[in-house]
Amino acid sequence: MKIYTKTGDAGQTGLFGGPRVTKDHARIEAFGTVDELNSQLGMARAQPKADLFDELLRIIQCDLFELGAELATPGDHDERIKLCQVQALENAIDRYENDLEPLASFILPTGSPLAASLHVARTVCRRAERRVVTLAGRLETTVPANAIEYLNRLGDLLFVLARTVNKQAHVKDDPWHPS
Repeated sequence: MKIYTKTGDAGQTGLFGGPRVTKDHARIEAFGTVDELNSQLGMARAQPKADLFDELLRIIQCDLFELGAELATPGDHDERIKLCQVQALENAIDRYENDLEPLASFILPTGSPLAASLHVARTVCRRAERRVVTLAGRLETTVPANAIEYLNRLGDLLFVLARTVNKQAHVKDDPWHPS
C-alpha cells in the first residue's frame, strides 16, 4: 500500500466516518495540533535523561493518540479520555511539584535541553487546548467531554516536569524581570 493517496491534493481531507473537510477546518486544526504535541513529547523522550519520565510520557502519548482519534471523528461516540486520566495527570503534578520551590515570579522557558524540550511541548499543548476550545465553540460540532480539561492539566504537568528536570540538573529557574 502506498503512503500517498492524492485525495488531499485539492486541500481537503476525510474525517473518520465522516465528510471531507478543508485541511484548515477547526477539527483538523484541533487534532493536528494534538498530533504535533505528541511528536514534541517524542522529542522530549529522545533527550538524554528523559528516562525518569519515559513511562509517564509514553502513557500520555498513547492518551494523545486516543484524543486525536476522538477529535478526528465527528458526532457522538464513546469517550476515550476518561476523568481518571485527568486525575492521573493531577496526581503526577502533585507528586513532582512537592519537591519544587514555590515560584515567586514568572520564569523563562529555558534550562537543560530536556527542560527546554518540555517547555516547547507545553506551549504546543496550550495551542492544542486553544484549538479544541475553538472547535467546541462551533455550533455543529461536539468535542470529547474531558478533552479541554485533559489538555489543561497536561500543560500544567509539562511545566512542572520542566522545572523538575532543571532542579535535578542543578539548573536554577531563570526568573523573568520586567523591563
